Amino acid sequence: MNLSVVVPLLNEEESLHELYARINKVCQENQLSYEIWFVDDGSTDSSWQIIENLSKENHHVHGIKFSRNYGKSQALHAAFEKVQGDVVITMDADLQDFPEEIPELYSKIVDEKYDLVSGWKKKRFDNVMTKNLPSKLFNSAARNLSGVELHDFNCGLKAYRKQVVKSVDVYGDLHRWIPVLAANAGFKRITEKPVQHQARPYGTSKFGTERFIRGFLDLITLWFVSKFGGRPMHFFGAVGTLMFIFGFFSAFWLGATKLVDVYYYHVYGNLIAENPWFYIALTMMIMGTLLFVAGFLGELIIRQSRGHKNYHIEEVI
Repeated sequence: MNLSVVVPLLNEEESLHELYARINKVCQENQLSYEIWFVDDGSTDSSWQIIENLSKENHHVHGIKFSRNYGKSQALHAAFEKVQGDVVITMDADLQDFPEEIPELYSKIVDEKYDLVSGWKKKRFDNVMTKNLPSKLFNSAARNLSGVELHDFNCGLKAYRKQVVKSVDVYGDLHRWIPVLAANAGFKRITEKPVQHQARPYGTSKFGTERFIRGFLDLITLWFVSKFGGRPMHFFGAVGTLMFIFGFFSAFWLGATKLVDVYYYHVYGNLIAENPWFYIALTMMIMGTLLFVAGFLGELIIRQSRGHKNYHIEEVI
């Protein structure tokens, strides 16, 4: 199969028919063998009924229905396990992405041998203060922290080689960081392509400005996991050892100073417990020990595979 199109959605009943028709038309005009996976992330409108009807009309259409809203990352993860196409393209269901971009994205993967092609919405039709400006700041910080040179990490329109989506583990809110996950997994041929963008014709956005805060926290987590995820003792053990050594030698210095005062200067009134450094040294030794133990526990935990899914699929068609 040439192509798998993955569309996560939540309450997008107004746009599904048009989106399906445009994807179907593009694939047929370009003679691509294809499948479409709609993932209903707990919709409360008639989105699932529409997906069922489309599946009956066209055997290329498939659907996954979550029992409740779990999030876009979980929706992509569920679809990535099912896809069969050599090239996988993701897009949002709100019609802000253009299905007509599919042939060029497909060509970049197949003909130009890229592992991942991310859409870049150079001209956006979103609110400047609540989306455009925060997005620019967010993407600038993401480039500097991740080392992946993309202008629009959060664009839902992306194309992947099948090996990429089968290799990365998308969970939590990491859908915006799939390019970083792919780079960490060894897929280095990552690029971007300017894509068309339009204002949402139906409904309202399901994401608020808080996604930028969560995104920064996820990026920091991803950086840490990529550096120390396979060897937590190298981080916790090193920091814990340094803290313990600092605390130990501080305590040793306090004790030695006390002995010098007593035996050489006959000064008996300076109590170690009255010196603030005593509590600093004690705290550092305790924290160092705890961090060292955390490193051991981390080594044990990473040997446990993430064998369970954090979502429940109610139905698959």
